[in-house]
Amino acid sequence: MSCWKGERRPTAAGRDTIHGLTQNKFSAMSIVIKQGDDIAKMRVACRLASEVLDYITPFVQPGVTTGELDRLCHEYMTQVQGTIPAPLNYAPDGGTPYPKSICTSVNQVICHGIPGDRVLKNGDVMNIDITVIKDGWHGDTSRMFLIGNKVTPQAKRLSDITYECMWKGIDIVRPGIHLGDIGHVIQRHAENAGYTIVQEFCGHGVGEKFHEDPQVLHYGQPGTGVEILPGMIFTIEPMLNAGKRHIRIKPDGWTVETKDRSLSAQWEHTILVTEDGHEVLTVSAGTPPRPVF
Repeated sequence: MSCWKGERRPTAAGRDTIHGLTQNKFSAMSIVIKQGDDIAKMRVACRLASEVLDYITPFVQPGVTTGELDRLCHEYMTQVQGTIPAPLNYAPDGGTPYPKSICTSVNQVICHGIPGDRVLKNGDVMNIDITVIKDGWHGDTSRMFLIGNKVTPQAKRLSDITYECMWKGIDIVRPGIHLGDIGHVIQRHAENAGYTIVQEFCGHGVGEKFHEDPQVLHYGQPGTGVEILPGMIFTIEPMLNAGKRHIRIKPDGWTVETKDRSLSAQWEHTILVTEDGHEVLTVSAGTPPRPVF
Protein backbone atom coordinates (compact mmCIF):
# COMPACT_ATOMS: atom_id res chain seq x y z
CA MET A 1 0.00 0.00 0.00
CA SER A 2 1.52 3.29 -1.11
CA CYS A 3 1.84 6.27 1.20
CA TRP A 4 1.10 9.94 0.65
CA LYS A 5 4.16 11.95 -0.26
CA GLY A 6 5.09 13.93 2.84
CA GLU A 7 3.33 11.57 5.26
CA ARG A 8 5.26 11.22 8.51
CA ARG A 9 5.67 7.82 10.12
CA PRO A 10 7.26 6.89 13.48
CA THR A 11 10.49 4.97 13.75
CA ALA A 12 10.57 1.49 15.26
CA ALA A 13 12.06 1.85 18.72
CA GLY A 14 15.29 0.22 19.73
CA ARG A 15 16.91 -0.12 16.30
CA ASP A 16 19.67 1.76 14.56
CA THR A 17 18.54 4.85 12.68
CA ILE A 18 20.14 7.31 10.36
CA HIS A 19 19.00 10.85 9.84
CA GLY A 20 18.67 12.77 6.62
CA LEU A 21 16.23 14.65 4.44
CA THR A 22 13.43 13.65 2.12
CA GLN A 23 13.96 14.19 -1.59
CA ASN A 24 12.31 17.59 -1.46
CA LYS A 25 14.63 18.44 1.46
CA PHE A 26 11.84 19.93 3.54
CA SER A 27 11.33 17.39 6.35
CA ALA A 28 13.68 15.37 8.52
CA MET A 29 13.47 11.60 8.48
CA SER A 30 14.67 8.67 10.55
CA ILE A 31 15.43 5.50 8.62
CA VAL A 32 15.45 2.14 10.38
CA ILE A 33 18.42 -0.04 9.37
CA LYS A 34 17.48 -3.72 9.57
CA GLN A 35 19.96 -6.33 10.72
CA GLY A 36 20.17 -10.08 11.35
CA ASP A 37 16.89 -11.48 12.64
CA ASP A 38 15.01 -8.39 11.42
CA ILE A 39 15.95 -9.20 7.84
CA ALA A 40 15.13 -12.89 8.26
CA LYS A 41 11.64 -12.03 9.53
CA MET A 42 11.12 -9.56 6.69
CA ARG A 43 12.01 -12.27 4.17
CA VAL A 44 9.27 -14.46 5.61
CA ALA A 45 6.63 -11.72 5.72
CA CYS A 46 7.39 -10.57 2.18
CA ARG A 47 7.31 -14.10 0.75
CA LEU A 48 3.95 -14.70 2.41
CA ALA A 49 2.53 -11.49 0.92
CA SER A 50 3.60 -12.64 -2.53
CA GLU A 51 2.07 -16.08 -1.92
CA VAL A 52 -1.32 -14.44 -1.30
CA LEU A 53 -1.14 -13.09 -4.86
CA ASP A 54 -0.20 -16.55 -6.12
CA TYR A 55 -3.21 -18.00 -4.33
CA ILE A 56 -5.75 -15.48 -5.60
CA THR A 57 -4.62 -15.46 -9.24
CA PRO A 58 -6.88 -18.33 -10.46
CA PHE A 59 -9.93 -16.59 -8.98
CA VAL A 60 -9.36 -13.31 -10.83
CA GLN A 61 -11.80 -13.88 -13.67
CA PRO A 62 -14.70 -12.04 -15.33
CA GLY A 63 -17.81 -12.28 -13.16
CA VAL A 64 -16.13 -12.30 -9.75
CA THR A 65 -16.66 -9.37 -7.40
CA THR A 66 -13.78 -7.53 -5.79
CA GLY A 67 -15.47 -8.24 -2.45
CA GLU A 68 -15.25 -11.99 -3.09
CA LEU A 69 -11.54 -11.65 -3.86
CA ASP A 70 -11.12 -9.81 -0.57
CA ARG A 71 -12.98 -12.56 1.30
CA LEU A 72 -10.83 -15.27 -0.24
CA CYS A 73 -7.59 -13.43 0.51
CA HIS A 74 -8.68 -12.68 4.07
CA GLU A 75 -9.44 -16.33 4.75
CA TYR A 76 -6.17 -17.46 3.19
CA MET A 77 -4.14 -14.98 5.22
CA THR A 78 -5.80 -15.60 8.56
CA GLN A 79 -6.66 -19.31 8.35
CA VAL A 80 -3.88 -20.76 6.18
CA GLN A 81 -0.87 -18.47 6.61
CA GLY A 82 -1.53 -17.26 10.14
CA THR A 83 -0.87 -13.69 9.03
CA ILE A 84 -2.71 -10.46 9.76
CA PRO A 85 -4.02 -8.38 6.82
CA ALA A 86 -2.36 -5.03 7.50
CA PRO A 87 -4.84 -2.80 5.60
CA LEU A 88 -7.86 -3.96 7.62
CA ASN A 89 -8.85 -1.10 9.95
CA TYR A 90 -5.63 0.74 9.14
CA ALA A 91 -6.17 4.39 10.06
CA PRO A 92 -3.06 6.54 9.61
CA ASP A 93 -3.10 9.82 11.51
CA GLY A 94 -6.57 9.07 12.91
CA GLY A 95 -8.31 9.06 9.54
CA THR A 96 -11.15 6.83 8.37
CA PRO A 97 -10.14 3.17 8.93
CA TYR A 98 -9.64 1.15 5.76
CA PRO A 99 -12.51 -1.38 5.80
CA LYS A 100 -11.07 -4.35 3.89
CA SER A 101 -8.08 -6.71 3.88
CA ILE A 102 -6.74 -5.98 0.38
CA CYS A 103 -6.81 -3.13 -2.14
CA THR A 104 -8.43 -3.72 -5.54
CA SER A 105 -7.83 -0.86 -7.97
CA VAL A 106 -9.72 -1.32 -11.25
CA ASN A 107 -9.17 0.60 -14.52
CA GLN A 108 -9.02 4.32 -13.67
CA VAL A 109 -8.43 3.66 -9.95
CA ILE A 110 -4.78 4.43 -9.16
CA CYS A 111 -4.53 2.89 -5.69
CA HIS A 112 -6.39 2.04 -2.47
CA GLY A 113 -9.54 0.83 -4.23
CA ILE A 114 -11.92 -0.69 -1.67
CA PRO A 115 -13.28 -4.17 -2.50
CA GLY A 116 -17.06 -4.44 -2.71
CA ASP A 117 -19.88 -5.30 -5.09
CA ARG A 118 -18.04 -4.39 -8.30
CA VAL A 119 -18.14 -7.26 -10.79
CA LEU A 120 -15.01 -7.65 -12.89
CA LYS A 121 -15.67 -7.50 -16.62
CA ASN A 122 -13.83 -9.00 -19.56
CA GLY A 123 -11.27 -6.37 -20.55
CA ASP A 124 -10.80 -4.76 -17.12
CA VAL A 125 -7.36 -4.26 -15.65
CA MET A 126 -6.79 -4.34 -11.89
CA ASN A 127 -4.07 -3.97 -9.31
CA ILE A 128 -4.29 -6.12 -6.19
CA ASP A 129 -2.21 -4.77 -3.31
CA ILE A 130 -1.36 -7.12 -0.44
CA THR A 131 0.29 -6.35 2.90
CA VAL A 132 0.52 -9.02 5.59
CA ILE A 133 1.90 -8.92 9.11
CA LYS A 134 3.81 -11.99 10.32
CA ASP A 135 5.36 -12.02 13.80
CA GLY A 136 5.12 -8.23 13.86
CA TRP A 137 6.77 -7.61 10.47
CA HIS A 138 5.11 -6.31 7.29
CA GLY A 139 5.42 -7.72 3.77
CA ASP A 140 4.07 -5.45 1.01
CA THR A 141 3.60 -6.16 -2.70
CA SER A 142 1.16 -5.72 -5.58
CA ARG A 143 0.55 -7.01 -9.10
CA MET A 144 -1.51 -6.05 -12.11
CA PHE A 145 -4.14 -8.45 -13.46
CA LEU A 146 -5.55 -8.41 -17.00
CA ILE A 147 -9.13 -9.69 -16.83
CA GLY A 148 -10.34 -12.09 -19.50
CA ASN A 149 -9.32 -12.11 -23.16
CA LYS A 150 -10.53 -8.67 -24.29
CA VAL A 151 -7.94 -6.41 -22.66
CA THR A 152 -6.93 -3.76 -25.18
CA PRO A 153 -3.33 -3.55 -26.43
CA GLN A 154 -3.17 -0.05 -24.94
CA ALA A 155 -4.10 -1.32 -21.47
CA LYS A 156 -1.63 -4.21 -21.67
CA ARG A 157 1.13 -1.85 -22.78
CA LEU A 158 0.46 0.45 -19.82
CA SER A 159 0.77 -2.49 -17.43
CA ASP A 160 3.92 -3.74 -19.14
CA ILE A 161 5.66 -0.35 -19.10
CA THR A 162 4.74 0.13 -15.44
CA TYR A 163 6.29 -3.25 -14.67
CA GLU A 164 9.42 -2.25 -16.56
CA CYS A 165 9.55 1.04 -14.65
CA MET A 166 9.50 -0.80 -11.34
CA TRP A 167 12.34 -3.02 -12.48
CA LYS A 168 14.33 -0.11 -13.88
CA GLY A 169 14.24 1.31 -10.36
CA ILE A 170 15.05 -2.01 -8.70
CA ASP A 171 17.98 -2.77 -11.00
CA ILE A 172 20.04 0.23 -9.86
CA VAL A 173 19.53 -0.25 -6.10
CA ARG A 174 22.86 -0.62 -4.33
CA PRO A 175 24.73 1.18 -1.54
CA GLY A 176 25.94 4.62 -2.52
CA ILE A 177 23.23 5.65 -4.95
CA HIS A 178 20.57 8.18 -3.99
CA LEU A 179 16.79 8.02 -3.88
CA GLY A 180 16.64 10.56 -6.69
CA ASP A 181 18.49 8.11 -8.93
CA ILE A 182 15.64 5.60 -8.54
CA GLY A 183 12.99 8.19 -9.27
CA HIS A 184 14.89 9.49 -12.28
CA VAL A 185 15.19 6.15 -14.11
CA ILE A 186 11.52 5.40 -13.48
CA GLN A 187 10.35 8.81 -14.66
CA ARG A 188 12.52 8.73 -17.77
CA HIS A 189 11.26 5.29 -18.84
CA ALA A 190 7.62 6.22 -18.21
CA GLU A 191 7.72 9.55 -19.99
CA ASN A 192 9.66 8.14 -22.93
CA ALA A 193 6.77 5.70 -23.36
CA GLY A 194 4.21 8.52 -23.27
CA TYR A 195 2.87 8.03 -19.74
CA THR A 196 2.69 10.25 -16.66
CA ILE A 197 3.84 9.50 -13.10
CA VAL A 198 1.50 9.97 -10.15
CA GLN A 199 3.37 12.29 -7.80
CA GLU A 200 1.13 12.36 -4.74
CA PHE A 201 1.94 8.79 -3.70
CA CYS A 202 5.26 7.04 -3.28
CA GLY A 203 7.11 3.96 -2.12
CA HIS A 204 8.19 3.76 1.49
CA GLY A 205 10.28 2.05 4.09
CA VAL A 206 8.61 -0.97 5.64
CA GLY A 207 9.31 -3.19 8.63
CA GLU A 208 7.67 -3.28 12.04
CA LYS A 209 5.67 -0.28 10.84
CA PHE A 210 3.47 -0.38 7.74
CA HIS A 211 4.97 2.88 6.45
CA GLU A 212 8.43 4.01 7.52
CA ASP A 213 11.04 6.37 6.13
CA PRO A 214 12.44 6.80 3.57
CA GLN A 215 9.85 7.92 1.08
CA VAL A 216 10.72 6.63 -2.39
CA LEU A 217 9.45 8.99 -5.06
CA HIS A 218 9.00 7.67 -8.58
CA TYR A 219 10.38 10.80 -10.19
CA GLY A 220 13.45 12.89 -9.40
CA GLN A 221 16.91 14.10 -10.25
CA PRO A 222 20.07 11.96 -10.22
CA GLY A 223 22.32 12.40 -7.21
CA THR A 224 19.61 13.97 -5.03
CA GLY A 225 17.95 12.72 -1.88
CA VAL A 226 19.10 10.32 0.79
CA GLU A 227 22.07 8.05 0.09
CA ILE A 228 21.12 4.38 0.15
CA LEU A 229 22.84 2.18 2.74
CA PRO A 230 22.91 -1.57 3.44
CA GLY A 231 20.06 -2.70 5.68
CA MET A 232 17.45 -0.34 4.28
CA ILE A 233 14.20 -2.02 3.24
CA PHE A 234 11.69 -0.12 1.14
CA THR A 235 9.08 -0.54 -1.57
CA ILE A 236 9.31 0.57 -5.18
CA GLU A 237 5.76 0.89 -6.55
CA PRO A 238 5.37 3.26 -9.50
CA MET A 239 1.89 4.38 -10.53
CA LEU A 240 1.57 5.35 -14.22
CA ASN A 241 -1.40 6.99 -15.93
CA ALA A 242 -2.30 6.76 -19.60
CA GLY A 243 -3.56 10.35 -19.43
CA LYS A 244 -2.59 13.23 -17.17
CA ARG A 245 -1.00 12.61 -13.78
CA HIS A 246 -3.66 14.45 -11.73
CA ILE A 247 -5.74 12.58 -9.16
CA ARG A 248 -8.99 12.84 -7.27
CA ILE A 249 -10.01 11.20 -4.00
CA LYS A 250 -13.46 9.60 -3.83
CA PRO A 251 -15.80 10.44 -0.93
CA ASP A 252 -14.87 7.18 0.86
CA GLY A 253 -11.61 8.90 1.76
CA TRP A 254 -9.44 6.11 0.32
CA THR A 255 -10.07 5.39 -3.38
CA VAL A 256 -7.71 7.40 -5.60
CA GLU A 257 -8.67 7.83 -9.27
CA THR A 258 -7.24 9.58 -12.28
CA LYS A 259 -8.92 12.97 -12.58
CA ASP A 260 -9.43 12.52 -16.33
CA ARG A 261 -10.59 8.89 -15.82
CA SER A 262 -7.74 7.53 -17.91
CA LEU A 263 -6.37 4.07 -17.15
CA SER A 264 -3.76 3.65 -14.42
CA ALA A 265 -1.38 0.82 -13.49
CA GLN A 266 0.88 -0.06 -10.57
CA TRP A 267 3.34 -2.79 -9.61
CA GLU A 268 5.15 -3.15 -6.29
CA HIS A 269 8.06 -5.06 -4.78
CA THR A 270 9.81 -4.73 -1.42
CA ILE A 271 13.59 -4.40 -1.71
CA LEU A 272 16.44 -5.05 0.74
CA VAL A 273 19.67 -3.12 0.21
CA THR A 274 22.58 -5.54 0.63
CA GLU A 275 26.30 -4.87 1.04
CA ASP A 276 26.90 -5.09 -2.70
CA GLY A 277 23.48 -4.63 -4.32
CA HIS A 278 19.92 -5.59 -3.49
CA GLU A 279 17.56 -8.49 -2.85
CA VAL A 280 13.91 -8.54 -3.94
CA LEU A 281 12.05 -9.88 -0.90
CA THR A 282 8.50 -10.20 -2.30
CA VAL A 283 9.11 -13.29 -4.42
CA SER A 284 7.29 -16.63 -4.53
CA ALA A 285 6.59 -19.44 -6.96
CA GLY A 286 4.15 -17.35 -9.01
CA THR A 287 6.10 -14.10 -9.12
CA PRO A 288 6.36 -12.82 -12.71
CA PRO A 289 9.95 -12.84 -13.98
CA ARG A 290 12.06 -9.76 -14.42
CA PRO A 291 11.40 -8.26 -17.87
CA VAL A 292 13.96 -8.45 -20.65
CA PHE A 293 14.73 -4.92 -21.77
